Amino acid sequence: MARLEHVNITVPDAQATAAFLTRLLDWHVRWEGNSLNGGYSVHVGETDSYLALYSPKSSVASAVPRYANSAGLNHVGIVVDDLDAVEARVRDLGFETHNHADYEPGRRFYFDGPDAVEYEMVCYD
Repeated sequence: MARLEHVNITVPDAQATAAFLTRLLDWHVRWEGNSLNGGYSVHVGETDSYLALYSPKSSVASAVPRYANSAGLNHVGIVVDDLDAVEARVRDLGFETHNHADYEPGRRFYFDGPDAVEYEMVCYD
């Protein structure tokens, strides 16, 4: 058996992205501190899985366009229990949702977060 424990992504401000995700998803910060090459990392998520958010000491380069860069991050998919409630929270935080889809085995929508990362929220009813 294998399971995904974490994904490490570069964001402009790891602490700001972690704060956003804790507000949106009720996640918690598991660890944070200085990391590779003078950067800063925050691990945010649940007990057994998380996102490792890394901000380098220097500014980050754009990863746009998505789906066109080798080893690029296209989006982060997160399973939620109540898709409608999470979408309301996303909108309350000032973000537009797009690409809604209802298909087997679940429903989903996407939004661009405050960190140039696209997030997919999915619910398996």
